[in-house]
Amino acid sequence: MTRDAAARAAELRALLDHHNYRYYVLDDPEISDAEYDRLFAELVQLERERPDLATPDSPTQRVGARPSTAFAPVVHGQPMLSLGNVFSEQELADFDRRVRERLGHDHVVYVAEPKLDGLAVNLRYENGVLMHAATRGDGMTGEDVTANVRTIRVCPLRLRTPTPPRILEVRGEVYLPRDGFLRLNESQIAQGAKPFANPRNAAAGSLRQLDPAVSARRPLRLFCYAAGEWLGGEPPPGTQEALLTVLADLGLPVNPERRVVVGYEGCLRYYEDLGRRRAHLAYEIDGVVYKVNDVREQQILGELSRSPRWAVAHKFPAEEAVTQVVRIDVQVGRTGALTPVAVLAPVAVGGVTVSHATLHNPDELARKDVRVGDFVGVRRAGDVIPEIVGVVFDRRPAGTVPFAFPDHCPVCGSPVVRDKGVIARCAGGLICQAQRRQTIRHFASRRAMDIVGLGDKLVEQLVESGTVETVADLYRLKPSDLTRLERMGEKSATKVITAIAASRQTTLPRFLYALGIPEVGEATALALARHFAKLEALMAADEEQLTEVADVGPIVAHAIATFFSEPHNRQVIAALRAAGVQWPALEKPAGGALSGKTVVLTGTLEGMTRDEARAALEGLGAKVATSVSARTDYVVAGRDPGSKAARAQELGVPIVGEDELRAWLDGRRSDFGDR
Repeated sequence: MTRDAAARAAELRALLDHHNYRYYVLDDPEISDAEYDRLFAELVQLERERPDLATPDSPTQRVGARPSTAFAPVVHGQPMLSLGNVFSEQELADFDRRVRERLGHDHVVYVAEPKLDGLAVNLRYENGVLMHAATRGDGMTGEDVTANVRTIRVCPLRLRTPTPPRILEVRGEVYLPRDGFLRLNESQIAQGAKPFANPRNAAAGSLRQLDPAVSARRPLRLFCYAAGEWLGGEPPPGTQEALLTVLADLGLPVNPERRVVVGYEGCLRYYEDLGRRRAHLAYEIDGVVYKVNDVREQQILGELSRSPRWAVAHKFPAEEAVTQVVRIDVQVGRTGALTPVAVLAPVAVGGVTVSHATLHNPDELARKDVRVGDFVGVRRAGDVIPEIVGVVFDRRPAGTVPFAFPDHCPVCGSPVVRDKGVIARCAGGLICQAQRRQTIRHFASRRAMDIVGLGDKLVEQLVESGTVETVADLYRLKPSDLTRLERMGEKSATKVITAIAASRQTTLPRFLYALGIPEVGEATALALARHFAKLEALMAADEEQLTEVADVGPIVAHAIATFFSEPHNRQVIAALRAAGVQWPALEKPAGGALSGKTVVLTGTLEGMTRDEARAALEGLGAKVATSVSARTDYVVAGRDPGSKAARAQELGVPIVGEDELRAWLDGRRSDFGDR
């Protein structure tokens, strides 16, 4: 009987998986809904009587998880890159030209696919079973939404193959079809809840429900379009089109609208054709994605820091509408930049309800002469960012007056100063409450001082209560300062204080990035640290000396010099140093032992994180890439290195281990050997 029950449960799982696939993916059901329900009920009963028969990939597990209290972080096996955008035929032609020039030939084959307006996810299958699902997050780490993704009927819990890869990451887009979005909003209104503004927000909100049962009631769908980490089994296909075919064969939903095209002309024809049919598709799209079809050519083209050179999104023209300006607010950002924002009478633009639109800066506001009471044309630039196109002057009401941009910060009252460019900034810097919240959040973020546990809500409470006025105050906090805050127990408070203490040991590039200097991102912070080696030398540098740093132009140099010239900024920095924030001394490099070399990291390093290894290599002048190509100089392989190591062997790229990396970073070796 035991064996019969196990066999029947396995048979029912296979049957239900098959009919799910026929119904949701192929849209070609073989049995009635009543028959499906009967099979499902039988499996539920079996698993209720024999809980040991309930496997993670059982169809009954799609709605079986308990509500979560938070979304745990999940590190992607390979980064999820963003796409660059083009908005015109000329920009598309320029993208194609760059691809052809880098590849050295003119016959470039692309795969063109609709760009869905949804939420990107990463599905991780281990031995064919869905183990984790995560949002894109920052590209390296996302949020664990596994329980919610399991509720999406088109997402297979087990791949349809007897020989799956040991590990397979699949990238996809979760979306709501048009009819599902309408039904959901009808339900929201019937329940007295606020309707969703657009399908993308509805999909994102549905996927991030703490209770998976709520997600299960939402008509979410999924299209898969790429692979990330791939270990074991058959090697990854050599083209994007073949990859999509393999994904479909594995039971994953793949958009049938994809097409193989040749060159710029083929891309443009597809774009125009899809644009004509856009309104008739069952889902919202905001453009087309073009990807170089050949994977080897993708590897030759490589990536920028956040996006691949071999793919681009061609956005559809923005849709426009006319509405009235209710008032104009001036918002103060993290760096003190003052941005005028028009508050609008709500209007639907391209399927989204728009009630605010940026006016960018004082000069743009004056140029367009937008006034309170004006009727204005509004569009969503790239179908994303609402902006005002211009004033409908023949509808301007009598008595309107030009907007007077404030000469003092609306938050702290400090004077407003103008950069050499067009940006107006609050001179209050770190003493301005509006900047204070954002500055502390940025200071504590993972790529800055990496203070684990110091999240947005805690920062808000610390600022609102007056406990923390500058980032230096963080290092004076005691557990008792935290335990009196809402939802902060002694154990949690101790963890935060411990994390703050640990952040005292940092690096100069991280510290510079954490300060939130206008125009200074991670790459610029690293370049400044390498060039000046000491904080004191950087703080004493004038604008001319700053422009000697790679990628630092006059505007960036002016922003840096202005930041360090402000007395209150120097006081905060002095307080941070007095609180024990320190970093290893840097020698001002002549060039760096790895200057001009390209290194790729793969696998798990035992003695350091991937970010630490990246920072150390970049400190020696190396460029750390995400994929192996013929231009790669070295591959550093840790435990379970995966396909990158195999690719390096194919190309004859030297592969080194963590011990050799350590010897190099410690200066005990000057190189890994010449190529």
